[in-house]
Amino acid sequence: MAEAKPGMRKPVFTKVEQLRPGTSGHTLTVKVVSSKMVLQKGRPDGPQVRQMRIAECLVGDETGMIVFTARNDQVDLMKADTTVILRNAKIDMFKGSMRLAVDKWGRVEVTEPASFVVKEDNNLSLVEYELVNVVEE
Repeated sequence: MAEAKPGMRKPVFTKVEQLRPGTSGHTLTVKVVSSKMVLQKGRPDGPQVRQMRIAECLVGDETGMIVFTARNDQVDLMKADTTVILRNAKIDMFKGSMRLAVDKWGRVEVTEPASFVVKEDNNLSLVEYELVNVVEE
């Protein structure tokens, strides 16, 4: 029984410039440019002390940059100059611009430092999109 398990397949790595609104299932290797905490809420009155933390991190590769929304435990992994692999990432739209996010079905893992230099003049989160409904007749 030397066969591979059905359903398991090799990940196809995507580049930042290939990301489009409303897409998901991306696997990327990116370098963290900066990380900024935007929300930190604690609920010490509940049975378990749960803290909600959200950070906006600027990540990128040799093709461009995008804002990554890190949540809770992901915040600790997203330190500046760290190289991470984002598995099963999706594009969320926030005020008309793209944000990269990894939910409970994905994974953020720190990997060895990448050799590429982040292309900082192509920030995909600065491009504003507008939802247009097309009526077919």
